[in-house]
Amino acid sequence: MLVSLVLFAWILVAQWFVASTVKARADNAVPGKIDDNLSHDSFIFRAHRTFQNTLENAPLYIVCALVGLHLGVSGPIFAIASAVFVAARVIHMLLYYVIATESNPSPRSYFFMIGWLANIVMLVLLTLEILFF
Repeated sequence: MLVSLVLFAWILVAQWFVASTVKARADNAVPGKIDDNLSHDSFIFRAHRTFQNTLENAPLYIVCALVGLHLGVSGPIFAIASAVFVAARVIHMLLYYVIATESNPSPRSYFFMIGWLANIVMLVLLTLEILFF
């Protein structure tokens, strides 16, 4: 469980580095602003959205992981859900980096949903732990 949390932190660092590096190298780059004309055909857009999407998913995962560690939740389902979340975020990231598509759902959408479901499993398990144990 702790390994998954640390790996997730490294994912955040890697995505931040990629997104900020490719944007900074763009012509006429303005700090903190993404060109509104960019879309999925631009790697700058995809790197930015990958990082933003992971940041959007981070609070729930981090809260669940930290509360789980604090409560000593050691069940295999909780640990598996945590690992599945992190793996789904890695696959989502890689697919977002390589597939420029406007279609929805795209292949990355499935891994977004797998990660979301893993987060919900963790939240349900924590709720049950708090209520019944």
